[in-house]
Amino acid sequence: MKDISLGQFYPARSPMHRLDPRTKILMTVVYIVMAIGFTSSFVSFGVLALIVLLGVLFSRIPIGKVLKSVRAIIFLVVFSFIFTLFFYSAKENDTLLVHWWKINIYLEGIYTATKLMLRLFLLVMGPTLLTLTTTPVDLTDGLESLLKPLKLIKFPVHELTIIMSIALRFIPSLSEETEKIINAQKARGADFDSGNIFKKAKALLPVLIPLFVSAFRRADELADAMDSRCYRGAKGRTKMKVLKLRFADFVAFFLLLAFFFVILLLKYNWFGIAFIEAFI
Repeated sequence: MKDISLGQFYPARSPMHRLDPRTKILMTVVYIVMAIGFTSSFVSFGVLALIVLLGVLFSRIPIGKVLKSVRAIIFLVVFSFIFTLFFYSAKENDTLLVHWWKINIYLEGIYTATKLMLRLFLLVMGPTLLTLTTTPVDLTDGLESLLKPLKLIKFPVHELTIIMSIALRFIPSLSEETEKIINAQKARGADFDSGNIFKKAKALLPVLIPLFVSAFRRADELADAMDSRCYRGAKGRTKMKVLKLRFADFVAFFLLLAFFFVILLLKYNWFGIAFIEAFI
């Protein structure tokens, strides 16, 4: 759990770190929309991977740091791949590769399962760059600025963003606390590795109880700290750092939109280009 990158900030002097948090949030939203709704071919997945690679290069973050974020979902990725492969709904012209008992494996099923696996990988790696290059404070300020129109309908924008920021901030802390509790339980003779999945789940009960106690204690300490500093929500609150969009923000955002246009071109082939039809 110590390898989970979500919620961690990697300090560096890079163009990605200097971007306005609102720009990075909007870019992340556009990226997620691309990954979920408009990637249907291996070429379009390659475009998404290129976006992630460019983000890693411009943020000067070690690629291994970003890849660690995938470890948290590796079980989900493998399970989704196997489930899709075995329960693929075949069409009339699909190519059957393996037939054993009631199990049929089709070539198109392998393609579909592989695309799902790539989609999950890229969906995790993209937003991880947001948290690695943006501090929780900047992330809160950016979200609050983007959601400011909701204040017209009396929506508690500031309270919502501060909750999200605190939740992201405590993901690494709770992961570290979980590892400490597991090591302490192992030193007392606890066994978390043997037995079936139900025994392993039951063995985690001595970990979950102290973890919940620690989480509530941290919440109480944070509430006392905020109260002692006279925190009263958004009312009368000013900003020490005023967000300002710069030329680099517009360049980065429109560059991402250009990649979005390429993915749309690959998906719909609006201009009827012949070679694109081979990749759809």
